[in-house]
Amino acid sequence: MYSFLIVLYVLVSAALIGLVLLQHGKGADAGAAFGSGASGTVFGARGSATFLSRTTAWLAAVFFALSLALAYVVHGREAPTSVMDQAPPAKTEAPAPKTEPKTEPATPQAATPAAPAVSPPPSAPAANKDTDQQATTPKVPN
Repeated sequence: MYSFLIVLYVLVSAALIGLVLLQHGKGADAGAAFGSGASGTVFGARGSATFLSRTTAWLAAVFFALSLALAYVVHGREAPTSVMDQAPPAKTEAPAPKTEPKTEPATPQAATPAAPAVSPPPSAPAANKDTDQQATTPKVPN
């Protein structure tokens, strides 16, 4: 049913386009009034305009009716799916992250527990400030 309606829709659309292109515009009527040869047509001087306009109106009505019929038919259909959705899922695993082997520094194992660290005693204040200053400040010759 859907395919038939689509084919009919395309044929009516092509016929409607052809009929609209066959019709002449409003400006052509002024030329026909001065004897441009429009009276020698198959339908007479005015007959082609009424025949083409009525046929165009009927085809336009059929076009709109087919549009509504197609909308009604498509309304109950399931949404189209992608080809990728229809394919079976791939069984691929993500590659494991590369890890570097853990290497621990070699420590000698002592038989006795390590002695607690002892902080050095606070340094005594300098007795001679001149010697401390000379050691830290470079001498510049004059």
